[in-house]
Amino acid sequence: MSGPIVSAAQPARGLRAWYNAAAAALERALSMELVLLIARLGIAGVFFLSGRTKVSGLLTVTDSAVTLFRDEYRLPLVDAAVAAHAAAWAEHLLPVLLVLGLGTRAAALGLLGMTLAIEVFVYPDAWATHLSWAAPLVLLAARGGGAWSLDRPLGLH
Repeated sequence: MSGPIVSAAQPARGLRAWYNAAAAALERALSMELVLLIARLGIAGVFFLSGRTKVSGLLTVTDSAVTLFRDEYRLPLVDAAVAAHAAAWAEHLLPVLLVLGLGTRAAALGLLGMTLAIEVFVYPDAWATHLSWAAPLVLLAARGGGAWSLDRPLGLH
């Protein structure tokens, strides 16, 4: 009549062990190098495509981009034309650097600064979108471009 006493904690331990084993397998399958590459490519695409909306041809900033900076974005202390040109150039150059993994930390910090300016001065209610941009940028600023970047063979960490 007396069998082993099964506590409510035992099924939880089994579930925890299964979860931890699955997490370990996932961590082995998804190396940090792959995570950093995906972060670089993903966030580079977001900013590069935004930059393309501000130009015609290769890098000719459009009048509509300047108008957007003057009428909607209204950055303090920066002339709209200067801001439009700076944003267009940064949104082209910094993503290319991220794709190459060249100066990854600096490029990520530059885009993170842009994200902060957009959040504070332009669209403060879009914090969820800006946080989704900031997450991979913070990762790249903290960890660098990884082994699959030009930073590595150049000795840039």
